[in-house]
Amino acid sequence: MLTTFALTVTFLVLFYLAVSVKVVRQGYQYTIERFGRFTEVARPGLNFYPAFFYAVGRKINMMEQVVDIPGQEIITKDNAMVSVDGVVFFQVLDAAKAAYEVSELYVAIMQLATTNLRTVMGSMDLDETLSKRDEINARLLSVVDHATNAWGIKITRVELKDIRPPADIVNAMGRQMKAEREKRALILESEGLRASEILKAEGQKQSQILEAEGRREAAFRDAEAREREAEAEAKATQMVSEAIASGNAQAINYFVAQKYVEAVSQFATSPNAKTILFPVEATQLIGTLGGIGALAKDALGGETPPPGPPRRAPFGQGQG
Repeated sequence: MLTTFALTVTFLVLFYLAVSVKVVRQGYQYTIERFGRFTEVARPGLNFYPAFFYAVGRKINMMEQVVDIPGQEIITKDNAMVSVDGVVFFQVLDAAKAAYEVSELYVAIMQLATTNLRTVMGSMDLDETLSKRDEINARLLSVVDHATNAWGIKITRVELKDIRPPADIVNAMGRQMKAEREKRALILESEGLRASEILKAEGQKQSQILEAEGRREAAFRDAEAREREAEAEAKATQMVSEAIASGNAQAINYFVAQKYVEAVSQFATSPNAKTILFPVEATQLIGTLGGIGALAKDALGGETPPPGPPRRAPFGQGQG
């Protein structure tokens, strides 16, 4: 009987020890209560707390968790009805506060995010709610994180999964987008035409400028040529005048012969002339040409050759 009692005591001791040992898994923390009052937090690993005196109160998940925000209808600032749903990511930093400062932590976070989502999106227009998701997420994160600070948790992220406007608004937005694209296409086309006209006008302007510069350069060249021709003629006239002043009568014959040859050449090149009648004797022209030769000899310092025998004029005319 003594042996049976010893075995019974040994079994009870082993059972008590087994019940008193608490194994906490990684990523969790357990709150330890003594007669229903919180005393400390059990960390991951093997922990010993005497049974019947200490008990595990709450098992708190310390990993980052996610809570779905259920879909709900929200009226925006411009009285548009939109359907919104999202998610909230959070992590428990203080297991004791998360266990004893709030009841039903997940439900509290979901309700808090829902009400603040209505407040934030209700203060914005429909276009803002569709285009400023990052701003909405940031505002929700700030508000919800500040409100849950007393619960020992950290809101790490708030994301809107979907924003669904009514079907009629979606159709109106589609028509508006199409009109905007057509407007931009017309604007781009008109800008292209304007740029083309500007470039064409610039090209014409440059062409006219270059043409005017060409005409100016040609006129300058012509004027320079006429100036040089006039200088040459003036110099020739001066030389002839000096020759006449020095008593050389052959200079006068030079000018007469020059004008005579020009007149005869004009008669020869006239398109209406069929027959040319010389009103002067050919010997006079020959004599004049001889005078030109004598003048050239005198100008060059040579001797004047003796005049040749008179020739009979053509057409049976007499001599002068």
